[in-house]
Amino acid sequence: MTQPLRSELSRYLRTETVGGSILLIAAAIALVWANSPVSDSYFALRDWQIGPQALHLNLTVGTWAQDGLLAVFFFVAGLELKRELVVGELADRKRALLPIIAACGGVVVPAIIAATIGAGTPGMDRGWAIPVATDIAFALGVLALTGSRIPTSARVFLLSLAVVDDLLAIVLIAVLFTSSIALLWLLGAIACLAVYAFAQHRRITTPLLYVPLALLTWYCMHDAGIHATLAGVALGLLTRVRRDPGERESPASRLEHRIQPLSAGVCVPVFALFASGVALSSELLGQLFTNPISQSVIAGLLVGKTVGIFGISWLAIRLGIAKKPRALGFRDMFALSVLGAIGFTVSLLVADLALAGIGDGSEAEIAKVAVLVTSLTASLIGSALLWRRGRAHAARKDDSDVQELPGGVDK
Repeated sequence: MTQPLRSELSRYLRTETVGGSILLIAAAIALVWANSPVSDSYFALRDWQIGPQALHLNLTVGTWAQDGLLAVFFFVAGLELKRELVVGELADRKRALLPIIAACGGVVVPAIIAATIGAGTPGMDRGWAIPVATDIAFALGVLALTGSRIPTSARVFLLSLAVVDDLLAIVLIAVLFTSSIALLWLLGAIACLAVYAFAQHRRITTPLLYVPLALLTWYCMHDAGIHATLAGVALGLLTRVRRDPGERESPASRLEHRIQPLSAGVCVPVFALFASGVALSSELLGQLFTNPISQSVIAGLLVGKTVGIFGISWLAIRLGIAKKPRALGFRDMFALSVLGAIGFTVSLLVADLALAGIGDGSEAEIAKVAVLVTSLTASLIGSALLWRRGRAHAARKDDSDVQELPGGVDK
């Protein structure tokens, strides 16, 4: 019984690491391709429209990757979060409260910093929202690569934090950049989710119901004018995670085992390929630390996210409002807070929405470059901190193993 469980866990961890590697490789390919002599082919492919116009699905390849493929990743994230909330690390109310509080701090503090630095700059009346989101896929990818020796509660904390963070960012996008929400389509999405929850309650297992229902939920959410990845999170959170008597595994575990490799190995890397292609130029790089827009983005992400996530977490733990994740110290949490500064996808989306119509378009480009450079910087700093913390945890484990041997001698 123990050996199959360990084998499955090892398989999952290997997939996470390999998935993180593929993700970063795809992002590197996109950057090189977008700044190469054949960059026109990259942007032509990313902006190529495909899909039925009659269904309002004549979208660009980049949009399909962002709203479609990423919804699969968010579904898996929702499954993991639901499991942790019901039977895992977050089943303790105070531990479940911590990532929610941390996410709020990681949204409010960057927004205040960006709004203060960019005050009076055209576009920053809504551009303050650029640094509020953590890119869950990239942050978890970096953690998988460099934090393998950190306790598993680190991943639970970062995953929970990033999911709540992205949900808050999606709400901000809906409030700031959606001219109108199609109420009937929104009601349709809610109805689909209700049917999904009822089917889970009735223990229906056939994919002939769930696959069309999931696609219809995504479609209704998309046509409602709401970020379609929200459908993935909602479906994941509605999936049953407790096994019934006689069941080998719960529906959530079964779906996670089947879909997670597809998500980590295909969906997220393809999304990264089309999200990471930012055209760099010496002119834009020269303005990086002098332009108020880029200054607000850099300070909001790198300083605001780190201070907001770690500061509010530290305060909540000290006041007894929330509990620290198991086996993690404040230094571990600080390293994870730095990973929270990886803004990327949603930040790039908000930059487009907030600044695309401002001036000659250079404002949106400088904001994107600032997001890219800051996210890369946060990845490197966070990786270094995680590597160092991993060594500390490994040394502590080795010392503990030695002390447990007879006579305290390592035999």
